[in-house]
Amino acid sequence: MEGLLSSWGMIIVLVGLFAVMYFFMIRPRQKQQREHEEVNKELGAGDRVITTAGIYGQIESLAEETVLLKLESGATMRIARASILGKQGGTESGREPF
Repeated sequence: MEGLLSSWGMIIVLVGLFAVMYFFMIRPRQKQQREHEEVNKELGAGDRVITTAGIYGQIESLAEETVLLKLESGATMRIARASILGKQGGTESGREPF
């Protein structure tokens, strides 16, 4: 009987540990991933964005998997759509957008 109770105790501890991991690690990551997907769906030409590499630019055109990004220097670069971190929140220095 005592062995059975210790087995149940171990199962309860493992279930509790998994629940804690779910609520503190897995669930917030899923929420963050959903928010990133929403931002990615709302992108449009002319939006000012920042990439995961820290590159700031303005979207010139969008394709299914890629984005053509115009940089301040006038150069353009094609990047993966998933590498866009988010939209810029206004102009930091008060300058006009390029």
